[in-house]
Amino acid sequence: MHICHVNLASGLSGGERQTLQLIKQQVKEGYRITVVANPKSPFFDEIKKLPVTLVLASHFTLAHKKSVTDNCDLVHVHEGRAIYWAWLQKALFNIPYIVTRRIDNPLKRKWLAVKAYSSASAVVGLSRAIVAEIQKSYPQITTYKIPSSPVSYLSDTSTVEQLKKRFSGKFKVIHAANLLKHKGHEVGIEAAKLLEKMAPEIQLIFLGDGPQRESLVKQAEGMSNVSFMGKQTNMGDWFTATDLLIHPSHSEGLGSVILEAMVAGLPVIGTNAGGIPDIIDDQQSGLLIEANDAKQLADAILAVYQQPELRKKLIAGGQVKLQQFDIVTTSISYREVYENVINKMIQVRK
Repeated sequence: MHICHVNLASGLSGGERQTLQLIKQQVKEGYRITVVANPKSPFFDEIKKLPVTLVLASHFTLAHKKSVTDNCDLVHVHEGRAIYWAWLQKALFNIPYIVTRRIDNPLKRKWLAVKAYSSASAVVGLSRAIVAEIQKSYPQITTYKIPSSPVSYLSDTSTVEQLKKRFSGKFKVIHAANLLKHKGHEVGIEAAKLLEKMAPEIQLIFLGDGPQRESLVKQAEGMSNVSFMGKQTNMGDWFTATDLLIHPSHSEGLGSVILEAMVAGLPVIGTNAGGIPDIIDDQQSGLLIEANDAKQLADAILAVYQQPELRKKLIAGGQVKLQQFDIVTTSISYREVYENVINKMIQVRK
């Protein structure tokens, strides 16, 4: 089978890492792979290390040649700009495409977005929440739920020791996410305020950067139990050096960082929002709290800190839950989608 994956993102965030993870697995399974990517992105730097055919496109209007997809069975879209590339390629050369959607926001209804989604052979959502949004906007489209598989990270012993030394004597709670409104960092700060006197040894550490940084730093002014460490490239070191991950988002497509923390053996706390409940079974694979509830978040953090047996239970439950997100299972699910689309195309052409 020959698949053309398209990801035109300029960065290397969760969606790009998940795209890489799937492509690596498909290469192992003997797929022929073409990848259309932005040559200025770190995603491109990673993908060029693999035995795939690379096509350079910094914009969805570029690289539209018949030869790009001439021998491909279909195109697989992985982010918002890429869907327009696939739509144009189909309009020009009649190659089918599927879309993987990673966010649970309502879908755009602008004319180009409507055309692009309506022309897709199938749309995959990473979670029940995403699938529900797709079906709300495009009930006629064939939809599937296929979660992403977590990426695992290596850690450096000396760096881990440095991080532990830096926060010596602290119960280290990380929130690893871009500083965006919907990620709920302000709730974490309010929870830290509640914990400051009763458990000053609990340290909340923000890993990430973004437009909310200034307002969040102001909100945390004078607090010694909150640290802003900026964007990190060594997540494996942080996962190994710390004690708990929180993810108090107001909305979330799936929450891949929660899965990554589970892989590293961390207990997790997340909100009952978006796709997070697809990962966290409350009191089993993590603790599930309501969004925008600082008191509930503080209580959950305190429970994990004070109860070693609860920590062990959540870590063990996380390892069981991870079996549902194995990359082999994910790849099998996508193969079934590919085959369904290809078979339908064959029937239409007959």
